[in-house]
Amino acid sequence: MQDIFRVRFDWGPVGADAVAPGAAYVAVVDVLSFTTTLTVAVGQGISVLPYRWRDDSAVAVARRHGAMLAVLRSQAGPGQVTLSPESILRTDLEAAKIDRLVLPSPNGSAISVRLADAGCTVVGVCLRNAAAAAAWVWERAGDKPIAVVAAGERWPDGSLRPAVEDLWGAGAFLTRLAELDGTEGFSPEALAALAAYRGVADRIELELPESASGRELRANGFAGDVTVAGDIGASPVVPVLRDGWFVPGEPSLATESI
Repeated sequence: MQDIFRVRFDWGPVGADAVAPGAAYVAVVDVLSFTTTLTVAVGQGISVLPYRWRDDSAVAVARRHGAMLAVLRSQAGPGQVTLSPESILRTDLEAAKIDRLVLPSPNGSAISVRLADAGCTVVGVCLRNAAAAAAWVWERAGDKPIAVVAAGERWPDGSLRPAVEDLWGAGAFLTRLAELDGTEGFSPEALAALAAYRGVADRIELELPESASGRELRANGFAGDVTVAGDIGASPVVPVLRDGWFVPGEPSLATESI
């Protein structure tokens, strides 16, 4: 019911369906870890195909496209990439000859595919690139609506578990939009996400590891992924979903006009 607002925010796949119609761009946020891994990968020159599930069909898709299929963190061997952003930073991509990656995720990836299938232009957003992505979208959207979707996680019964790190990532994106153009036209939901981020912006490096998802990753030996995800503003890369693949967005309009 946010269609009267120019800037909208909601959660998960159903929320995406609600806020995306008519939007010029939809920012999908899945901080731990899909959109962080995506941003790192695209920044390393890898095109990323989001995929809903890790199953035999994902293997077939990767083979058909001559792409590497990201494996589970616990199953990774030397030179293999996982949903862990740190695994990409540690991998010698040139030696491994990785330039295409199929990245399954039941949350951010599945939502991105769902939105693309509905004809939306999807942008991958995390804490590392939120400011750059917001500026990129703002330059292009004009007066058209912008939607932001926090992917969230899943409870054991499959229902949506709102994840605070995705709320913060969405809020970081919305904060930059507000700096560029004010908050007129923001829905109350978008304003709430913006306020949530502003409340922790100066201590993200302390709060992110203590989030439920952050504690889970640290307990399983992936504290490095939380550190990579919490590096605010580390990346200027804006992954945009084009013809099924996330690729770098074209340079800013200001740069193009020089």
